[in-house]
Amino acid sequence: MSRRSDCLNRKKERRLLMTFTTMLSTMADGMGKTLMIFFCTLIGSLPLGMVVALLRKSRFKIIRGFISGYISIMRGTPLMLQLLAWYFGPYYLFGWNIGHWRFPALIIGFVVNYAAYFAEIYRGGIESIPAGQYEAAEVLGYTKTQTFMRIILPQVVKIIMPSVTNEVITLVKDTSLAFTLAYAEVFSLAKQISASQSSFMPFLIAGVFYFVANYVVEFIMTRIEKSMDYYK
Repeated sequence: MSRRSDCLNRKKERRLLMTFTTMLSTMADGMGKTLMIFFCTLIGSLPLGMVVALLRKSRFKIIRGFISGYISIMRGTPLMLQLLAWYFGPYYLFGWNIGHWRFPALIIGFVVNYAAYFAEIYRGGIESIPAGQYEAAEVLGYTKTQTFMRIILPQVVKIIMPSVTNEVITLVKDTSLAFTLAYAEVFSLAKQISASQSSFMPFLIAGVFYFVANYVVEFIMTRIEKSMDYYK
């Protein structure tokens, strides 16, 4: 009886181990999709945010008003609601087939939202530069483009790095909102597996994945910040 009991216990342990291994492998695939959202959002929102920031300072009142309204809407409404609007909007407005629209809708939603936040960070950095630097550059014969690219932008990047770091870390966690559109990133898979197995373990695994990703992001951004401390 003891041998049979030991055999059954070993089989049960192997079954649990296989379940955990399968769970970990499945959620690792989901983390890959989470990182895809993260990198696509950064690649799109960082440069778009700079364009929005410059348009925010346009001499034309109509453009300034439009950009101000866009930023207010992006920052004043939940990102989850914006994702739903981007996904279901084409169907309800134009009757489009949205069967393959899920991932593009996610990326557009994240990029447009985060571009608004980065734009305000950029604007704050640009406006912190003393006006005398623009005047000095003009005296030296620099064009407006040369002044911005060679003198203003390097200083702005150094000033805004802590704020950008905070926003990038927030983005890692905000990718979990992709579950709104039933996209199989790590948090969505954690919910599904947890519901099917009545276990809290998937959420713990997801938490570890997010923590590690944020730790890596923080480490990289901190190194970049330190490399810009050229006066120390």
